[in-house]
Amino acid sequence: MQFGILEILTLIGSVGMFLYGMKLMSEGLQKAAGDKLRHILAMMTNNRLLGALTGIFITALIQSSSATTVMIVSFVNAGLLSLGQSMAVIMGANVGTTLTAWIIALFGFKINIAAFAIPLVGFGVPLLFLHKNIYKSWGEFLIGFALLFLGLDYLNHSVPDLQANPEVFAVLQQYTQLGYWSILIFALVGMVLTMIVQASSATFAIALIMCSKGWISFDIAAALVLGGNIGTCITPLIASVSGNIWAKRAAAGHLLFNLLGSIWTLVLYYPFVRLIVWISTAITGDPNALAAFISTADPALVNQLNDKTLDLTNPENQALSEQFASMQYYVSFGLSMFHTVFNLINISIMIWFTKAYVFIVTRLIPSKPSDEEQEESHLTFISAGMLSTAELSIVQAHKEIVLYSQRTQRMFGQVRDLYHETAEAEFVKKFSRIQKYENISDRMEVEIATYLMNVSNGRLSDESKHQIQSELRIISEIESVADSCYNLARTIQHRYDNNAKFTNEVNDNIELMFNLVDSAIAQMIVALESTPIKITDVNKTQNLENEINNFRNQLKTQNVLDVNDGKYPYATSVLYMDMIVECEKMGDYIVNVVEAIADSKLYAVNQK
Repeated sequence: MQFGILEILTLIGSVGMFLYGMKLMSEGLQKAAGDKLRHILAMMTNNRLLGALTGIFITALIQSSSATTVMIVSFVNAGLLSLGQSMAVIMGANVGTTLTAWIIALFGFKINIAAFAIPLVGFGVPLLFLHKNIYKSWGEFLIGFALLFLGLDYLNHSVPDLQANPEVFAVLQQYTQLGYWSILIFALVGMVLTMIVQASSATFAIALIMCSKGWISFDIAAALVLGGNIGTCITPLIASVSGNIWAKRAAAGHLLFNLLGSIWTLVLYYPFVRLIVWISTAITGDPNALAAFISTADPALVNQLNDKTLDLTNPENQALSEQFASMQYYVSFGLSMFHTVFNLINISIMIWFTKAYVFIVTRLIPSKPSDEEQEESHLTFISAGMLSTAELSIVQAHKEIVLYSQRTQRMFGQVRDLYHETAEAEFVKKFSRIQKYENISDRMEVEIATYLMNVSNGRLSDESKHQIQSELRIISEIESVADSCYNLARTIQHRYDNNAKFTNEVNDNIELMFNLVDSAIAQMIVALESTPIKITDVNKTQNLENEINNFRNQLKTQNVLDVNDGKYPYATSVLYMDMIVECEKMGDYIVNVVEAIADSKLYAVNQK
């Protein structure tokens, strides 16, 4: 057997085409689903059955349990789902991922999809050039679907022929003839393989090909699939590393679910496999029939059947080829049944113990003081190292922007406290805190913007690209509000240092202006939290901004008269007007935020 560099690269390329096809198909479906996918997950309730069904539906839709679980970890990190809700959705995701196995099983051997793959690409490519994003997304889905099965077909033909090399085959046979140890070894191999390629579907495809060629028995192939269920936990675990404590617990819950499910399966492995064989035989045929046939057939004949080089003009050969294809289908059906029944039994039992899962992972990953009392200087919902599906990461970023605006509101509240402070020690302490908030605000703007730029490097719809532009504008305007807060604090400090005395009338006017700005900031936060934004929120903000402008103009006119009348010195009037003008600038920044939100929503509506 010659298996050199070219053959190795061909094998790696086949796996790569399979994985890329699955990724492209998954991303196409996610973008076609658009906001609906986000809303389905974001609107989860405490109903564990509904959560499980949601996990099944989402994973069946996007064809990747890893993507779904990373989404869930991200949503737990963003506070959109509780830990208990996430457990149910994660359990459902494990059932939903079996649809990929069924697609491979039903079409991989029953129908020669590879023959239709290129025409599918030909049908999908024109869709990429159409105007509507939904058509482009479906074009990506079709191309991904075609590449997936082309990769599977190439993988089938590029794996080395072990039977043609007795030495290599003998080594493999040694590990398949160890009884129960063989099950454990191949389960470990399946786990490691899935951890490397980060796709249990690829492990399923490899197990299916090895079993369909007769290199391993059905029970060994099932052990590979079982190991793949554990290995698929690596992606959400990696995603949770830089997440908060709840994200880490959600990822740990996913690992615990798959571990416990695999342990009981390994304990009852042979009875469970016999159950699967009985179910599969009753529906289609015996999954073990292929191994029995290959063990007695001529190896040369088996190679011809696998390579489809057998002369089919002979009726006997034609019948034998059809029988061989049917036995391969029995194997693929049996492995899919094993994968599905295993996950169905797991979820049927464990769905009732979600609270226990929450309790266990909470004990396994206990809270630290830094988790309970997170520093204001750190992002809460996102981090530069944690990116889930690009489309869904925007949800995390927006959640962080809402928190950013709330911190800015607290900063303005501190400015108001500073204005009324008379004790020197307290004044210095409060001013230092405002300075700290200003530094935090600058850092948050950069970190959120960097995160959004990383998200924009992913595959995004035009709607999401426009949304990212709007979010970048929003954080810039919010940072300007924080700058104005700091400028107000510095003006108050100058008044304090110069011992400038404001009249009661001036104090009342500043207090009224503060109230208007405070109302505008609160209305801005309402607009940020609204999905979708209401036209009344935009109108309220614009009305408040008009009130601020009018009040500023009124006070400027009155200030000239009061200075001329000698009510207070000109130097005091400068400090007074600096504060009023800075408040008016804040009103402008706030209305810019709300208009950016409205523009983003209007664009999304026009795209549909």
